[in-house]
Amino acid sequence: MQRSFIAKNPSVLIFLAVLALFTLLVTVMSEGFGVGGISTSFIKTLGKTLCLCLIALAMDLIWGYTGILSLGHFAFFGLGGYMIGMWLMYERTRLIVVESLSGAEIPPTDGEVIDAIGNQIFGVVGSSEFPVVWAFADSLTIQLILVLLVPGVLALVFGWLAFRSRVTGVYLSILTQAMTLALALYLFQNDSGLRGNNGLSGLQNLPGVTANQDHVSLWFFWASAGALAAGYVLCAWLVSGKFGSVIRGIRDNEARARFLGYSVETYKLVIFTLTACIAAIAGALYYPQAGIINPAEIAPIASIYLAVWVAIGGRGRLYGAVIGAAFVSLLSTWFTGGQAPDINLGFYTIKWVDWWLVLLGLSFVLVTLFAPKGIGGLIDLYTDRRAPNRHGADLGPDDGALREQEASQ
Repeated sequence: MQRSFIAKNPSVLIFLAVLALFTLLVTVMSEGFGVGGISTSFIKTLGKTLCLCLIALAMDLIWGYTGILSLGHFAFFGLGGYMIGMWLMYERTRLIVVESLSGAEIPPTDGEVIDAIGNQIFGVVGSSEFPVVWAFADSLTIQLILVLLVPGVLALVFGWLAFRSRVTGVYLSILTQAMTLALALYLFQNDSGLRGNNGLSGLQNLPGVTANQDHVSLWFFWASAGALAAGYVLCAWLVSGKFGSVIRGIRDNEARARFLGYSVETYKLVIFTLTACIAAIAGALYYPQAGIINPAEIAPIASIYLAVWVAIGGRGRLYGAVIGAAFVSLLSTWFTGGQAPDINLGFYTIKWVDWWLVLLGLSFVLVTLFAPKGIGGLIDLYTDRRAPNRHGADLGPDDGALREQEASQ
C-alpha cells in the first residue's frame, strides 16, 4: 500500500506544527491582539524573518538539491517587492491627492489628478510623468500577477540562454551575479522609472485601511507565516518524489543524468524559474513590512548573504535552510541594532556593529570546513542515533524470523 506524502515526510507535519505554535504564541504576545509582550517593531522583524526563510527555501531548492549556486535570487526577491510597491505607493498617493483636492471649488479632472499623483511620486527625480512600467500601477490584481510574471519571465529567459549553452559551475554563478549587478545599476538610474536611488517608500501604509500598525504588522506576519508554510510543503513535495530524485541526480552527476535520458536543461530551467517566483513572493511580503525598497536591496552582496544563510543552516535540508535564515537574520538584528554589548579589551573596544560581517564570514568559513551539514546536521545526528521502532516487526525477510521484541530480550 502506497503511503501518503505526510507519512513519508513526517518532518513536514512537525515543521507546520512548530510554525503554527510559533505564530499563535507571537499573536497572543503582540500589541495588536494580545498582552503587549512583543512590540510592533519586533513583530515586523519576525515577519520579515519568515520572508527570508521563504527565499532561503528557494535557495536551498536550487543550490542544495539541484547543485546550482545562484548568486542572483535576491534580484527576483527585489523585483517582487517593486511590483507590489508600485501599487502601494500609487494608491496611497492617489488617496492623498484626491483628499487634498476635494475642497476645490471646481472638481479636478481625471487628468489633473493623475498629473498631481505623478508630480508627488516622481518630483524627487525631476519628473511628473508616469513611465511605461507604471502602466498598471493602479490595478492591484495586475500588479499581483506581475509579482510572479516579471521575475518569472526574467528567470525563464536568463535560464534558457544559460542552460542551453550548458554553462555550469562557477561560470553560472558569475553570470547570475552579473545579471543582479546589471539590474541594480539600471535601477539606480533616475530614468529607470522606479525613482532611482530613492526607491519606493511608505509601503507600510495600506491604502484605504484605517487600522493602526499594530494590526497591520500582525496581518503581514500571518501572511508571511502562511506563505512559508505553503512554500515548505511545496518544496518538500517536489523533493520527495521522482522530480526530487532527478534534480539530486543532476546535482551529483549531471553527465550520468543526461546519459540516462533526462532533459537536464529542462529540469534546471523549471527549478530556476520556480525558485525565482518563490523568491518574488517572499519579496512582495517583505518590503511592505520594511516600508521601503531601493536598488541597494538587489546588490549582489545580498545574494551572497543568502548563500551563507543556507550553508550555515545546512544545504540539502529544507529545515536547515529555514533554521539558517532565521538564526542569522535574528542574530544580525541583535548585533547590528546595538543590542549586543561592546567588549572592552583595554587596548581596544569590540563594537559588534562594526565586526558583525567579519563574524558572519568567519562562521561561513568554519561551517564549510568543519561542519558542512550546518546547523541542520545536529538534527540529523539526533535522528540517526535513534533506534528504529519496528513495533515487533520481523528483523529478517522470512516468516518466523527473529522479531524486534525477542532480539531485545
